Amino acid sequence: VQLQASGGGLVQAGGSLKLSCAASDRNFGTHVMGWFRQAQGKEREFVATINWSGTATYYSDLAKGRFRISRDNAKNTGYLQMNSLKPEDTAVYYCAATPDDLVSGIREYEYKYWGQGTLVTVSS
Repeated sequence: VQLQASGGGLVQAGGSLKLSCAASDRNFGTHVMGWFRQAQGKEREFVATINWSGTATYYSDLAKGRFRISRDNAKNTGYLQMNSLKPEDTAVYYCAATPDDLVSGIREYEYKYWGQGTLVTVSS
């Protein structure tokens, strides 16, 4: 499965962005999907994860209440809706997927496939 993240850009603090993660084939519909981010000079960190059917989600503390992960398996696409953005949300955002549905979804090593990342810049 190849993943293509998109939707990043420049936004003012308090604004919103919706990231997309387009997968190359229908197998995406059986995969756990996650979003991670990496700010300049920092380690990559977990943001959110969703199970294959979209019925279960989990968020990091930084994302709770502001971000929403979702997916449309008919379109082989996952999403991350980000609201109330803050300058500290500035980072490259990566989507990832794995066919193993027994994973927690919050650790990088659990994912087999990664997108190339999309840059989100939040100005103050």
